[in-house]
Amino acid sequence: MPKPLSLTFDPIARADELWKRRWGSAPAMAAITSVMRAHQILLAEVDAVVRPYGLTFARYEALVLLTFSRAGELPMSRIGERLMVHPTSVTNTVDRLVRSGLVAKRPNPNDGRGTLASITDRGREVCEAATRDLMAMDFGLGAYDDEECDEIFALLRPLRVAAGDFKEG
Repeated sequence: MPKPLSLTFDPIARADELWKRRWGSAPAMAAITSVMRAHQILLAEVDAVVRPYGLTFARYEALVLLTFSRAGELPMSRIGERLMVHPTSVTNTVDRLVRSGLVAKRPNPNDGRGTLASITDRGREVCEAATRDLMAMDFGLGAYDDEECDEIFALLRPLRVAAGDFKEG
């Protein structure tokens, strides 16, 4: 008869144990597996909160970025740079926001080939409401206190610096 799984069974810890037996110790394997699983959990929780607003987290991030800009608009290329995503992803994200009436697009008068994306009044309302809901659930990180969130940020910083997200300093 198979042994029933206990409620404390951790598949990542088990995978780490099996990995060690086969290939030797690799703490990085357990760490990356845990990070990737955490990403799945957080994305699902955050997307569940923004879904009623017709958003995904990627679309929410684009709206927030536009609210941070002085004029409420940015060139599409700048959105990609700041969100660190490929131009195709920016186009897809912004086009969906346009179809939802949350963003408008127009030619960039300072760049004959460029396009500006600007947040609409409705986009600002949706962004504010979604932000309130996300803050109320601590962006999915409610299991951690403020100090632990700071630690998570600090632990991930060297990885992000190495990837070129920003310079150390």
